[in-house]
Amino acid sequence: MKLNILASGSQGNCIALSSGNTTILIDAGIAKTKIEKRLLEVGIRPDHISAIFITHAHGDHIKGLPLANKFQIPVFAGLEEWKDIKVSIDAELMHNVSSDKSIQIKDDFEIGAFKTHHDALESYGYVVTDDKEKCSICLDTGHADSNMVKAMYGSDIYIIEANHEPNMVEASDYPISVQARILSHIGHLSNEQTAIALSKLIQGRGERIYLTHLSHKNNLPALAEMTVKRTLTKQGFKAGTHYEIEVI
Repeated sequence: MKLNILASGSQGNCIALSSGNTTILIDAGIAKTKIEKRLLEVGIRPDHISAIFITHAHGDHIKGLPLANKFQIPVFAGLEEWKDIKVSIDAELMHNVSSDKSIQIKDDFEIGAFKTHHDALESYGYVVTDDKEKCSICLDTGHADSNMVKAMYGSDIYIIEANHEPNMVEASDYPISVQARILSHIGHLSNEQTAIALSKLIQGRGERIYLTHLSHKNNLPALAEMTVKRTLTKQGFKAGTHYEIEVI
């Protein structure tokens, strides 16, 4: 499975996964023209995208959805989440996802969905499997419950948010209401929450971890990486030996 993280963070999120002759996008949170440009830069033709899977309807995850109309790409999202997707999409391109059944994209991908905890109507993370690897994508969520961990368990690739350091949020110039939202059970994962979730997932099989959706004001890449490494060290796992880690 080939992975290209085209954008990550509060300014926009978009991930391309390719296997065989098939490419799908998880989220389309930057401008359509930027998605096209970044796809071409990594050798993917925009008109060859087979599907777009949306985690939730916030702007940094759906801004580039006009791409779907331009290239007639099916878009998948939670049934309730469509109520908040204000981007105009051709009706025949709109499809629902749920945690009850997986979706087959050509012969190359099987996509399962698991519910996340965010201030959205019906937000999801995704598990994408091809004939060789399993990739889990867990972006905006205020906590990682046992059902989420169960869905992601056994993955070869983990793309997971490490959004903030709580002390930095509390010391920030954000309004108290925004701070409370970020730190809530329907907000975003802290570095420590991400580390704890990964400690339940990593088995030391050479898994690849990508820490994403870092706040540019309330986190530091080195801090996010150090927090995860420290927790996994307690499990007996060493970066570069038992797993690989990259901060996006």
